[in-house]
Amino acid sequence: MSPPVGQPGSAASASTAARLPIGELLVRQGRITREQLAEALEAQTSHGHSKLLGEVLVELGFVSEAVIMECLAASYGVPFARVTPRIADPRVIDRLPREFIDSHCVLPLFCVEGSLTVAVCEPANLFLVEEIERLSGCRAQVVVSTAQDIRATLQAYLPTANVFVIDDIYENVDVREFKVSEKQSFDLGDIEELSGQSPVVKLVNYIFYQAIQDRASDIHIEPEDHRCRVRFRVDGRLATKLMPPHQMLPAVVSRIKIMASMDISERRLPQDGDIHVAIDGRPVDLRVSTMPGKFGEKVVIRIIDNRNAILTIEKMGMRPEMVGTWRKLINMSNGMVLVTGPTGSGKSTTLYSALMEISSDDINISTVENPVEAQIPGVNQFQVNDKAGFTFASALRALLRQDPDVLMVGEVRDLETATIATQAALTGHLILSTLHTNDAISAVTRLTNMGIEPYLVAAMLRGVLAQRLVRKICPHCKEEYEPDTQERVTVESAASAITRLFRGAGCARCRASGYAGRLGIFELFVPTEAVLEQISGGATLQELRTLANVIGHKGLRDDGLAKAAVGLTTVDEVIRASST
Repeated sequence: MSPPVGQPGSAASASTAARLPIGELLVRQGRITREQLAEALEAQTSHGHSKLLGEVLVELGFVSEAVIMECLAASYGVPFARVTPRIADPRVIDRLPREFIDSHCVLPLFCVEGSLTVAVCEPANLFLVEEIERLSGCRAQVVVSTAQDIRATLQAYLPTANVFVIDDIYENVDVREFKVSEKQSFDLGDIEELSGQSPVVKLVNYIFYQAIQDRASDIHIEPEDHRCRVRFRVDGRLATKLMPPHQMLPAVVSRIKIMASMDISERRLPQDGDIHVAIDGRPVDLRVSTMPGKFGEKVVIRIIDNRNAILTIEKMGMRPEMVGTWRKLINMSNGMVLVTGPTGSGKSTTLYSALMEISSDDINISTVENPVEAQIPGVNQFQVNDKAGFTFASALRALLRQDPDVLMVGEVRDLETATIATQAALTGHLILSTLHTNDAISAVTRLTNMGIEPYLVAAMLRGVLAQRLVRKICPHCKEEYEPDTQERVTVESAASAITRLFRGAGCARCRASGYAGRLGIFELFVPTEAVLEQISGGATLQELRTLANVIGHKGLRDDGLAKAAVGLTTVDEVIRASST
């Protein structure tokens, strides 16, 4: 790379350092040890040198991307800078074509007396400065920054409507600095003014940012008498994260309502809305629900992060033999395949993984969802709008005229939707959908209770997958232990061959919970000819369960205990998740 204008000797002075490998530079600067360098080089070799050494060092957690870029900047004699929207002038971004900015990951920062300062993440690119000067018509002054900082700052200037960039916050938030008037009542003008002030904006941004970083699924902002608490649901469990001043609640709620395009003057009725935010350059959707209460409005925010939305079938946690059966079901040409479980049990994730598996150019796949939680390449996805009359039933009826091969219906919740889905399954379409039942076999009686004739259920049902999510044992504090009497009884009653049990002792990485992450436990019910005959004859739920036991059907608890036996989860988690 050419030296910055005004620093003619910088490249020459750094020529010796520039010839040193990045690993050696980091060792000499004391950023990594020789042992860490050796481990990274070995890992790089195992990848066939498909990754740069710096990328491997970052993946191993030895250094951050910022440290790598700072070291490279020093070796080339170029300044290093942490770029944020605060130091960038959005008026100069048009000095370079947008295609050039995106392809080279550069960012024009500001222009002073004909000298354009530009942040780059590739100091080794020898021709980049000349190209920047040619395209901008200005002298180029280059600084080095991380690709993440450049993209996050660029996101702040994207012409996308209603997208809030929340990266630019303070990591260490002290709620004592968030002070508002001590008066207990606000008029609408006060609330609008306070909701736009920096402390409130910063607090809301921090809540969103931290929840996404913690991989929380939900945020609860709950008013109580003389206090307000913010809780995150992580791995299925709620935990208190913040206790901001109670006086901030009206302004915080109003700020969230403004972001979600909701009516801030309406505080007596529940409201729903959506917020689209950007973090680290990627989009995250937030579904907002408010509910008026005695001490103020409670806000619950569902986080839909595309980073976590889709898994491969292998990563879902199914046993290998179950994976094979599940693949056969989702590749059938007709019939209905259901996924059951309560809210938050991962049903949508399972269906998305199935659609990813079967998506191809030679079949037409369409979905009807509420809402669309992740974009799937090659799949036509539609979101219902009850207020406009675009319901599951009406959308499904319209899609049947769109020459579909596979239809995914977000939920079969009423007789009209169930009837149309049944007719589609019987006329050469594969229908994938969900139901809220406690186990797989209960899906049969749920359909008949909705009003679908038993003989039609028997004719179109191909299989039912019931599932739950259990917390995984933290790998950093995992230990073997001796079970108590109750656990032994549970294991023996399930005729499980568990000989060793494990649990998490609790450490800083898992916040002393003993758990980190979640995995699924599954029950796959594929009706045999004998079972289908019973269904057609209107068998009761108990009769179907008895017959399923005779043919060796395994339930949720059996699958969970099998995972506990190999140390993936605990018996307590399995019992909690599989209790009906």
